[in-house]
Amino acid sequence: MAIVFATCVFLYITRLEKRTPAPMGEQVGAHKAVLAKVRKREPLTEEELEYATELVNDARNPLAYAIPAVLFTMGFFYVVGCLYELHVHGGNPSFRTFIGGIPMLTSMNIVAQLRRVARLKKKLPTAPSRV
Repeated sequence: MAIVFATCVFLYITRLEKRTPAPMGEQVGAHKAVLAKVRKREPLTEEELEYATELVNDARNPLAYAIPAVLFTMGFFYVVGCLYELHVHGGNPSFRTFIGGIPMLTSMNIVAQLRRVARLKKKLPTAPSRV
C-alpha cells in the first residue's frame, strides 16, 4: 500500500516539476495573499487569478492526497510494528512506541489544508477584475 502511495507521490511531483510555474508563485507570501483574496471574494488581477486557479487545481488533484497517505502509512506501520514487537518479546509501550502518531496527525492536517484550498473552487471568479 505504501509503495502505491509513494508511486503516486512520485508521479504528482514529476508533473508539478515539468509544468511552467506561474510568475506570481516566485514571490514570497503570494500563496497566502492570493488565497486570502479569494476567500474574501476581493477582486483579482489576471495574474492573481491564474495563480489562484493553479493552486486550487493542485489541491483538487487526487494525486495530491498521496502525500499525506504516505505519511500516515509510515506512522501507522511504525506504531503497529512497535506494538507487535512488544507483544512478541514482552514489555510495556513507551512514548517511543507512539512517536509514529506524529506523522499520522501531520498527514491529517495536510489533508484538511488541501480540502480548504480545494473548496475555494466555488469562490474563484471566472474573469479577472479590472483593478
